Amino acid sequence: MDCLTSLKNNPNFQTVPEEQLRWLVDRSDCHEHPAGAILYKPGDPTDHFLVVLAGRIRFYLIQQGQQQEIRIAEEGALEGVLPFSRMVESLACWQTTEPTTLLRLHRDHFREMIQTQFELTQILVHEMTSRVRETTRTLQQNDKMMALGRMSAGLAHELNNPVSAVIRSSHTLKTHLQNTPQRFKDIMALQITDEMVDRVSNLLFRKVADQTAGQRLTLMERSNREDELLDWFDDNGVSDGEDLTESLIDFDITTDDLDTLLGDVTPDNRTTVLNWLVNNLVTERLVTDIEQASKRIAVLVEAIKSYTHMDRGTGQECIHIREGIESTLVLLKHKLKEKNIQVELAVPDDLPPIEAFPSELNQIWTNLIDNAIDAMNDGGHLQITTEIDHEFLLTHIIDDGSGIPAASIDHIFDPFYTTKPIGKGTGLGLDIVQGIIRHHNGRIYVDSQPGRTEFKVCLPIHNGEREEHPEQVTEADE
Repeated sequence: MDCLTSLKNNPNFQTVPEEQLRWLVDRSDCHEHPAGAILYKPGDPTDHFLVVLAGRIRFYLIQQGQQQEIRIAEEGALEGVLPFSRMVESLACWQTTEPTTLLRLHRDHFREMIQTQFELTQILVHEMTSRVRETTRTLQQNDKMMALGRMSAGLAHELNNPVSAVIRSSHTLKTHLQNTPQRFKDIMALQITDEMVDRVSNLLFRKVADQTAGQRLTLMERSNREDELLDWFDDNGVSDGEDLTESLIDFDITTDDLDTLLGDVTPDNRTTVLNWLVNNLVTERLVTDIEQASKRIAVLVEAIKSYTHMDRGTGQECIHIREGIESTLVLLKHKLKEKNIQVELAVPDDLPPIEAFPSELNQIWTNLIDNAIDAMNDGGHLQITTEIDHEFLLTHIIDDGSGIPAASIDHIFDPFYTTKPIGKGTGLGLDIVQGIIRHHNGRIYVDSQPGRTEFKVCLPIHNGEREEHPEQVTEADE
C-alpha cells in the first residue's frame, strides 16, 4: 500500500503540505492486522499516533460484565496518542472488525513535529480537542445510562414483591369469596340472637384493629398457642380445627376469647360460628395485604416522580433537599438491603428551600450514595445530615467503608479517574457531581481515612452570583 497516497487522499490532511505528509511517512511504520485482532486492552500503554489506512476499529468498554461500545473508527480515522495529549494508557478495548492497516508514529517524534511541521501539528491538535469532547460526551452518556440501568433493575426488584403480593392475594381472595355464600347460609340457619351477633362483631372489629399482636409472637409462642387452641377444639366439639388455628393466632384470638364468644353456643353450632368468624378474618387479612402492597407501589411511583421531577418543569426552582435525598434512598433501597446497610437520615423538615435544578441535584445524591454503598462492607452504616451554615445548606454524607487511598484523594474528581476495578466504573461520577455543584455555585469537600469517608456538599440557599464559602468550613477541610 502506498502510504503517502493514502494520506494525501485522507480528508483530514487536505490542508497539510505534501512534504509534511512525507515527513510523517518517513518516520512511521505500517502494520497489518487481521479481523478480530485486539490492538489494545484497558491499561495497555499507548505510545503511537495511528492513521487507519484501511479497515475498521471498534472501541468498547467492559462494564458490568457486558461490552459497551463507544465508537467505530473508519478508514482515514486518526487514533492513538496525539501531540500535547496526556494519554499514557488505553481506557478501552480496541478490536479490528475487518482486515486493517495502520500507519504508526511513535510519540518520540512529537517534539520535532511540533517544532517543524506546523500544519500537521495544527490538524492533530484540532483532532485531539474534538476527540476529547466527543469521548467525554459519550462516556458521560454511557455512565448515566448504566446508572439508570442499575436504578431500573433495583426498581423492578422492589416493584416485583408488592405486585406479586397483589396478584397472589387478589387470586386467593377471589377463591375465598366463593365460600362466603355457604358460610352465610350456615350462620343464618342457626337463628342466633342479636346479642350473639354483637358479641362476634365486637370481637372481630377489636382484633382487626390490632393486626400486629399475633404477628409479634415468636415461633415457640405460636406453637404453644396452636396447641392450646387445638385442645380447646377437642374439648368443645369443634371439628377440623387445624384449618382455623392460623387465622385465629394471626389476629391474637385466645381460648379466653373463644370461651367468651361461644360460651352459650351449643357444641353442634360452634364449628359453624367459628368458620364464619375465620372466614371474615381471612377476608380482612387478604384485603389488608392488598392495601399494604398497593401503598408500597404508590410509594415507589411517587419516589420515581420525585426523583425525575417528571410532572414539573426542567428549569431552576425552589426545592427541599430532603425530598430528593429520600427519593434516591428509596430507589437505592435494593442495594442497601443486599448489604444490610443501616441508614441514618437527619435532614430537618424545616430547612429552607434552595434554588436549584432538581434532576441535577438528584444526580449528586445518586452518585455519592451509590459510591458509599460500594465502599462499605455488609452491615455498614451510612449517615446523611444537612444543616444551615450561614447562607448555605451543608449536607454531610458519611460512610464507614474502606476509605479512599491517600494517593488517590487528590484525583478523585479528575475525569476518567477511578479506584474501582476495570468494568465497574468510568471515573466520571464524581466529575459529574463536581460539575453540577459548580453549576449551582456550590462547593464539595472530601475527607477520608479507613473506616470513615465524608463528602460535604455546600449549596447556596439563594443561587445568585457565586459567594465565598464560610471561612470555618473551608478551614475545616483544608
